[in-house]
Amino acid sequence: MGCLDVSIIIVNWNARDYVRDCLKSIYEQTHNVSYEVIVVDNASSDGSSSMIKKEFPLVRLIENKDNHGFAAANNQGMKIAAGRYVLLLNPDTIVLDKVIEKTIAFADSNPRAGVVGCQVLENETKIQRTCFAFPSVGNLILQETGLNRLFPRSRFFGRTDMGWWDRDTQSDVDVVSGMFMLVRREAIEQVGLMDEDYFVYAEETDWCCRFRRAGWRCVFTPAGRIIHRDGGSKSTSRVAVAMYVQCQKSILIFYRKNRGLAAWLTAKIIFCASMLIRTIVWKTAAIIRRNEKTSIKARRSVAAMAFHLFGIQPNLKPLENRIS
Repeated sequence: MGCLDVSIIIVNWNARDYVRDCLKSIYEQTHNVSYEVIVVDNASSDGSSSMIKKEFPLVRLIENKDNHGFAAANNQGMKIAAGRYVLLLNPDTIVLDKVIEKTIAFADSNPRAGVVGCQVLENETKIQRTCFAFPSVGNLILQETGLNRLFPRSRFFGRTDMGWWDRDTQSDVDVVSGMFMLVRREAIEQVGLMDEDYFVYAEETDWCCRFRRAGWRCVFTPAGRIIHRDGGSKSTSRVAVAMYVQCQKSILIFYRKNRGLAAWLTAKIIFCASMLIRTIVWKTAAIIRRNEKTSIKARRSVAAMAFHLFGIQPNLKPLENRIS
């Protein structure tokens, strides 16, 4: 164990074309470190596994018969990983600037950095605002009232997403975003693998919380870059109803596990109030405007209310691949 510099783990679900381009970019941009690539396929039906076997025979492929979720699938990869670092990488990313080599060099020179993230671009020029603060009741109020979006550059109102920070300087952060997480093996051995109670969303938040509590730093460095092809503003308008509910479910799991019963109950009440208001607003807007965008927002709010009040969850099976 640990004889390689890094084990690159990609969890894939029906993202064949994305994962092909991602793998190409890894091999094109990574030369001066030793590495292995592990792809965990969560029961894709688009021929992803066949493509990987044919075009990338060096990839270590795990083929799941069912969708195990993002955290569980990453854990499968980490259990067989041989690198002294593990890199969790989304399939919808393109590696640029020898970013893997540069991030490893940064981690090597900062031995208390347990988790390291890089600069993420939405396109060739626009930087995505990755990394964010840990969930708290105060931060949830700012998010659900929209105050963080009204005053994004404020250090108080914009603290959930650190809106004042342009992601062009190094910084210690609460949470390194999960589309690119370089994690030190010693840190994993100390705190354990990802919590599989999180099917999708908030798993990296919980993990970073555990690393920070154990004394490890979570650090962002702009030393290297990737492109997140389906992330940022491009994904928000198309987020599925089930993913919307799943995100809130995962956040509540984080509250119950890390903030206690009172915070969990308060967060649930905040979500219920927010979803009730959103349901009224978007249902009314859907009647007036009669367009798909407002109809989707209305359906999301209704589905979230059903989950919070009755525990009813939309089916996750039809969803496209996990977007961070």
